[in-house]
Amino acid sequence: MPAFVIVEIDITDPEKYNAYKALTPATVSAFGGKFVLRGNPVTVLEGEWNHERLVMLRFPTKEKAEAWYHSDAYQHAKSVRSGAAKAKFLLIET
Repeated sequence: MPAFVIVEIDITDPEKYNAYKALTPATVSAFGGKFVLRGNPVTVLEGEWNHERLVMLRFPTKEKAEAWYHSDAYQHAKSVRSGAAKAKFLLIET
């Protein structure tokens, strides 16, 4: 079953965050993942949205998504993101 990773992001250091953005595509594709959304403008239809970016990734399975998140390559990218943004990651299996 496909799985999605949804990320809410608030950027605190744009330059450092750009370095993180450059690293992540290769880590995602290595696990069969694809970006569905990557920083597209968000229009609030109901409720409140207080984040700068929304990212959505699609993986073939929940296991692939978890393997990506815990991979050495993504952990390196995550360390680059440290101090550059505050993020919430959600994993949803369809």
